[in-house]
Amino acid sequence: MVEPDGVCMVVAAALHYFLLCTFTWMAIEGLHLYLLLIKVFNTYYKHYIVKLSAAGWGIPGLIVGVSLAMKDYKQLYGITVVTMGDSNTTKSICWITDNTFFYSLNLVYVTVIIIFNTAILLTVSSHICQMKRVLRTNKNVGTKVGESSQWDPVRFNESCKSSITVMSLTCLLGTSWGLAFLGLGYVNYTVLYLFCILNSTQGFFIFLWICLSTKKEWKREDETKITSTPMKSSGLKSD
Repeated sequence: MVEPDGVCMVVAAALHYFLLCTFTWMAIEGLHLYLLLIKVFNTYYKHYIVKLSAAGWGIPGLIVGVSLAMKDYKQLYGITVVTMGDSNTTKSICWITDNTFFYSLNLVYVTVIIIFNTAILLTVSSHICQMKRVLRTNKNVGTKVGESSQWDPVRFNESCKSSITVMSLTCLLGTSWGLAFLGLGYVNYTVLYLFCILNSTQGFFIFLWICLSTKKEWKREDETKITSTPMKSSGLKSD
């Protein structure tokens, strides 16, 4: 017969593992976005997906495995009693039992990933703004000097699209998880609502990003086929 303490320890370890996997894959998504948009050329890596999968699932597994191996020294997973802030009542959950281990590992791990993804977000946003500026400069070549000072609805729409893109990248990279550090004090409920709304859309933006990337790849392949077809037909006529 399986003891309840053993089941609770397994559940707590599984929850901790999937939590670490979530943040690890957020960092991998940021790295993939950097390689995709910034280092466009010479970015081929052998067994790229296998390496990312090994890092995304292996690093959290290594951390949880080492934590479970320390059972003889100190049991880190099991029944934990928490106090509810609104009613001062206590609840028993299956989670990390040692607060020092919880804060020293999880907070440091999450903080490093958020800082890394924030740097990726700033780099990608700056790159997008530079591309927009170059395109705008090319479009404005040959226009009159006085026209640039007037309100331009096309430029306004481009600014809105850029803002939406940056907002989407914020949710895509998971940098909105940093709001968890601000969920204290009088702004608790406001920050918690923003935290839930922004982070609940993270999966949707990842799905949307994959769909748009796939659509662009298909469009690029169709354009390549169209441009290569006349060359083949012309070669047949010359023969």
